[in-house]
Amino acid sequence: MTLGTPMLGRTLACVCAVALLSLPLAPTDAAAQTDPAPTGAAAVGTVAFHNSGAPEAQDAFLYGLALLHSFEYGSAARAFRSAQEIDPEFVMAYWGEAMTYNHPVWMEQDANAARQVLSRLATTREARLARAPTAREREWLAAIEVLYGDGSKDTRDDAYAEAMNELRRAYPVDPEAAAFYALSLLGTAHEGRDIPTYIRAAAVLEEVLDDHPGHPGIVHYMIHSYDDPIHAPLGLRAARAYAGIAPGAAHAQHMTSHIFVALGMWDEVVAANEIATAVVDRERAAGGQGPRACGHYNFWLEYGYLQQGREADARRLLRECYDVALAATDPDTPDPDNASVASFAQMRARYVVDTGDWHSDVLSWSPPMDGRPFAAVTQAFASGLAAAGRGDVEGAREWLASLAEERSEVEGRIAERGRNDEVAVRTRILELELDAAVSAAGGDLDAAISLAGEAAALEESLPFVFGPPFVDKPSYELLGELLLDAGRAEEAAGAFETAVFRTPGRGAAVRGLERARELADG
Repeated sequence: MTLGTPMLGRTLACVCAVALLSLPLAPTDAAAQTDPAPTGAAAVGTVAFHNSGAPEAQDAFLYGLALLHSFEYGSAARAFRSAQEIDPEFVMAYWGEAMTYNHPVWMEQDANAARQVLSRLATTREARLARAPTAREREWLAAIEVLYGDGSKDTRDDAYAEAMNELRRAYPVDPEAAAFYALSLLGTAHEGRDIPTYIRAAAVLEEVLDDHPGHPGIVHYMIHSYDDPIHAPLGLRAARAYAGIAPGAAHAQHMTSHIFVALGMWDEVVAANEIATAVVDRERAAGGQGPRACGHYNFWLEYGYLQQGREADARRLLRECYDVALAATDPDTPDPDNASVASFAQMRARYVVDTGDWHSDVLSWSPPMDGRPFAAVTQAFASGLAAAGRGDVEGAREWLASLAEERSEVEGRIAERGRNDEVAVRTRILELELDAAVSAAGGDLDAAISLAGEAAALEESLPFVFGPPFVDKPSYELLGELLLDAGRAEEAAGAFETAVFRTPGRGAAVRGLERARELADG
């Protein structure tokens, strides 16, 4: 079996930072007029939001609002609480803190925590609305009452989007109304990313971008809206701007790389995530903590390094995460970003797959996997793929059996949670791919190609998942490599074309396509 290795990084464009821009709020009436104030030493962006809070509480409130737009939820909540301490009657400060418990793009919500915040303002919906001094503030409060009201989360998300649409219509030139309405739309994609919903959100944002090019929420949510290989060029303007708008927000620095990954701009991917990790580490150092070794930004940085061919730098990141994972006590979760062991397993798989080093000593790095099926599936896949790659068929079969056993546990846990079906599908794809690798290593290429084709069809059925490949070895890439091994160059070229379309600029796919076309042309 021949598996791909990374190509050297290529520079397509520079990351252009822009000067922080003030945002005059175009008025619809006297209540909507205000001058924006710099927030957090202009480190997280500039926003404007007319409200009735005490003047001395405005800096904390606006700082929290800017942080909220960059998904810096913990810091935003602290800022909103500071505004409440200064002015206990500041109704929008309670609204802001409650909003930090809703994470629409991630489909996460802690409704009980948000309701507790609102109950500090007043114990009933009617009493809270009565506390709002202006009609506009009552409308914002009424919308959040829908978000955290009765019914299932999906039902409330949909109703909240409708409420925000009404608010946006009432204040058509208010960038906050447009930004939060667009974000609410993104939160209605309950079955996974669907392009029509995301483009609807983008259309709302496009209407206000020219008037408010420095608004952190508008450019942030635009990046999310265009975060796929087809639409990513439309998000490049926002991506290049966002880093300069919010230099003190780690998520803002990282978020630009969503567009860069979708376009195969590896130098920019690396630069963005190096800055993001530096911001996080400065914040951790200020709190007496060491650097963060695992997690979202580190994984994307590792992927960028591998696509640049910087294996030593990728290995350094992996080793740092391994040291943390060895001592980790956090529980296993479907999201590897939120668990050190799962994060390490993901980074290890990325390293093994993209280097193609089937004899690497990193294959011996293994923190305890007992009771961690999500991490164990990824660990087994990478170890099994490496065993097959070096011709150890029996060892690969043992890892395949282990993966199948862990897959059953994963599916059981997902069934209990009632969501994350795409994680179960990913696990099945990994099992099919490893089965294909075992078949190829055993000399049965026809069976391997059939299994890889089944995996590719299954992967294509999933909603698009942004970022580094959700399936550690993209299925069409594997299919193309197996077809090449079978001497079926024209078919391999077709598989690689699909792989490159799904993961633009990815080294193994690009080089596989070039090789397949050379062989097909004779």
